[in-house]
Amino acid sequence: VLAKEEVEQMIISTKNHNHRTILQIGYGAGLRVSEVINLKWKDIDFKRNTIHIKGAKGKKDRIVMLSPKVKKSLQKLEAEKNGLVFKTTRGKKYTTRTVQLIVRNAARKAQINKNVTPHTLRHSFATHLLEKGTDIRYIRDLLGHSDINTTLIYTKVSTKDISKIKSPLD
Repeated sequence: VLAKEEVEQMIISTKNHNHRTILQIGYGAGLRVSEVINLKWKDIDFKRNTIHIKGAKGKKDRIVMLSPKVKKSLQKLEAEKNGLVFKTTRGKKYTTRTVQLIVRNAARKAQINKNVTPHTLRHSFATHLLEKGTDIRYIRDLLGHSDINTTLIYTKVSTKDISKIKSPLD
């Protein structure tokens, strides 16, 4: 899991607008890499600030939030606003590998010495929501988990409650 500041630094250090928006939406909505590369314009509701993820893992649909920052970045994308949201300069669909490299390069530019993958952004999204006090059931739904036990893994990663406990030394 990355600190919020590390995620922000990755986004800031990425100059390519398409790549920066991929990072923002991966973290800002907790999307899997396959969900990012398959995202279509018609699945984004700019009025209601939601994204409809269709046929994700387990062939399940879900609704996730559209962050105002992500919304702003999406609206700036130079695209015809139909079909896939993210296309390469050749007009092709991004591959999983390309998104992995985008994330790794962003981490390197931000001088983060951890093994950062697109899934790291998803883990960070869930952990940061939990640390802000978001109910675990909402996080489960946002991530598209059918079993709450899968989501409960994030309670082990979160430092929210640990940081509030006073040491006996203090």
